[in-house]
Amino acid sequence: MQTKRLFLAIKIIPDTNFKEVYNGLKTNLNTQSIKWVELFNVHFTLKFFGETSVDIIPDICLKVEESIKEVRGFEMHINKTGIFGSSYQPKVIWFGIDNNPILKTLAENILNNMAAIGFERDRQNFVPHLTIGRIKNVDDKKFFNQIIEKYATADIQKGNVTEIYLYESILRKEGPIYNVVKSFKLDE
Repeated sequence: MQTKRLFLAIKIIPDTNFKEVYNGLKTNLNTQSIKWVELFNVHFTLKFFGETSVDIIPDICLKVEESIKEVRGFEMHINKTGIFGSSYQPKVIWFGIDNNPILKTLAENILNNMAAIGFERDRQNFVPHLTIGRIKNVDDKKFFNQIIEKYATADIQKGNVTEIYLYESILRKEGPIYNVVKSFKLDE
């Protein structure tokens, strides 16, 4: 059986301000052991499928079409920086957004429709975030937390979401490659 490692996401194309905040974090934290996500790979994951039979891709696409049927394009404001894990053992640096009812509806539609074809909902609630760094080790936790706090409410980027993408993720030592399997336009 042929499989692909799949996920559904909103692609983010970083603007100048996004790059400034990202590079500010990267520069300030350059002595810490952090694997930074390449800017061309930045995205909001809506649903991670993992290794999936290629035979079910048409069903996934059909359920995505159902999920977006009554969802209009929307504006998203990326304006938060935070961590997953604790301040003593941070695991991930992320950018987040204000509460967005349209995005929440879209995510709920997707999660419900995917559950109907055998992709169970995640244990945790949907928390829209962009992973920007995976933390291997932090030597100076006090300094690290001060930098995260400095950027906690940074105005990072505003933009319109008009499309979502089903991606194949190909893992490599140098970093993943994301290939678009199919794109889905939201109503205007």
